[in-house]
Amino acid sequence: MHTDTLRLASELAGRSEPFALATVVRREPPSSARVGDSAVVTPDGEFHGWLGGSCTRPTVIREALAALADGAPRLIGIVRDPDSAPVARPGLTVFPMACHSGGSVEIYIEPLLPARRLLIFGVSPTAQALARLAAVLGYRVEAVDPEASETLFPDAGRLVTSDASIEPPGSAQDAARCFAVVATLGQRDEEAARAASRLMPAYVGVVASRKRFGHIRETLAAQGATPEQLDRIANPAGLDIGAETPEEIALSILAEITRRARNERSREERARADRTDRDPGPATAGTHAGRDPRPTAATVTQTARETDSGPAAAATVTQTARDPVCGMSVAVAATTHQADIGGRTWYFCCAHCRERFVAEPHEYVAAAAPEG
Repeated sequence: MHTDTLRLASELAGRSEPFALATVVRREPPSSARVGDSAVVTPDGEFHGWLGGSCTRPTVIREALAALADGAPRLIGIVRDPDSAPVARPGLTVFPMACHSGGSVEIYIEPLLPARRLLIFGVSPTAQALARLAAVLGYRVEAVDPEASETLFPDAGRLVTSDASIEPPGSAQDAARCFAVVATLGQRDEEAARAASRLMPAYVGVVASRKRFGHIRETLAAQGATPEQLDRIANPAGLDIGAETPEEIALSILAEITRRARNERSREERARADRTDRDPGPATAGTHAGRDPRPTAATVTQTARETDSGPAAAATVTQTARDPVCGMSVAVAATTHQADIGGRTWYFCCAHCRERFVAEPHEYVAAAAPEG
């Protein structure tokens, strides 16, 4: 890995910004990539580093953006002729190499996302125990209370002494990795529950008896909280493990948060598998057996991830288009190779494909016309 790539990755991680790290783990000549070459891909599609020729870049960017969207790593192979490639190994997805020089590379793409964020409202013994245990599990802990202090919360990454000072999630993805627990236990319960629910995080739990929460719910409804906001509040917070002590209650809450996060990850993986089964084209197929690499329809497609967790219910979308020359799926936001011909915009994986298209657009436009 080059020093510049390491430095950039370190800077992004230090700022808690998401990125994907792509590393060459295998290559066959004449590919110019070397094992260990790496690149960083940011959520806006920016590519920094070296993974061989520019022909691999569109595929890596597209797959890196997908990895950032679903949080799952992937191993991809980029080969000259997928149809003649050996049987793919489990876990390896094969894509076509657009470079005419040939060769092949295998690249491991790992999404590096900021630590999950946990906002803890209150200074009760349960709140303090939750902060200690969450820090051990790698959460970014924020203690929210006018009386929050380093003495009470030595493991908190941030102390927030005013609800107005809480930083809201910056995106749907941030909200999906944000969790809130109200453990005020009789002190400013309603205020804390209202502040937590307004953030629309992936989880809001209130540590209180059902009777007490009924009063909290009535107060929030009278103050304008919607039924949707109220129904998303978990009470009693945590899984039923017979917890009694503050530490046991904290354990049950983090177990519930973990289960929700894992279930969401499983839903995303199943959705991705379903999309692959429905559309085994160049954007998702493993080997493209028996296919003409030039598509019959050069339509723009979208890969979306939807959840039922507040703002995360808005789809995280990676828009792609098929290169009409080589058939490769291209991330629209990331490619700089495009041409406006025939009243539409065409996108390409590299300058070579664009030049071929511009030289004889009629040939490729006809091939890309929808059937029927």
